[in-house]
Amino acid sequence: MVVLKNKTELERMRAACILSAQALALAGEMVRPGITTGQIDKAIRRFARLNGARPSFLGYNGFPGSACISVNEQVIHGIPGGRVIMDGDIVSIDVGMFKNGFHGDNAATFAAGDIPADVKMLLEATEESLYKGIEKAFVGGRVGDIGHAVETHVRGFGLGVVQDYIGHGVGKDLHESPEVPNFGKPGRGARLIPGMTLAIEPMVNLKGDGVKRLADGWTIVTESGSCSAHFEHTVAVTDNGPVILTRP
Repeated sequence: MVVLKNKTELERMRAACILSAQALALAGEMVRPGITTGQIDKAIRRFARLNGARPSFLGYNGFPGSACISVNEQVIHGIPGGRVIMDGDIVSIDVGMFKNGFHGDNAATFAAGDIPADVKMLLEATEESLYKGIEKAFVGGRVGDIGHAVETHVRGFGLGVVQDYIGHGVGKDLHESPEVPNFGKPGRGARLIPGMTLAIEPMVNLKGDGVKRLADGWTIVTESGSCSAHFEHTVAVTDNGPVILTRP
């Protein structure tokens, strides 16, 4: 069941979303050669504590980190720890914050030092596709319009779209209805109505659509071994068009 938010609830949710965005910005500034993913995670946890919030992912279904930190071929759900970030790595950071009874959820992929031209293109195209999808989150549209916009954009660069993991509704629960795939046909899927809040999150591979889960039970990697990028915003569907809540 889709849970709609009224004006008061959206304002309460916005506070959690802004903290999520600030935590993501903090984490992104830390991405550089020589730092560990665990150090970034520790900073996110401290940020949450200082702001009276709770990291949405910490303990979620047993996840041990405050954020998902995924490097290079890791698509999503990377467990932070002792891995040292190297020059030329890309680092996807997915952060959620819970405050005022609501979650905010956002993600971005950051470059550590110089990265190859094709990987830079991957990051740029994936981020662009996020905004292509957001543009379709208007009242009267369909969820399929969002996924179609994302997929059409990245396929134009010869990139792969992850099929097995998708976006979702978000609010009092971290994962709510409806599902928001990064592929689809226009005019299909749930109709978009005011008060919906969606986590739109393209996950795009440099080569191929396929992914697999590692033995740790969490980390998802590309089957091809190629790099993957991940960008995400929490977006409210309103009568005045889509509103990005995770914008500082």
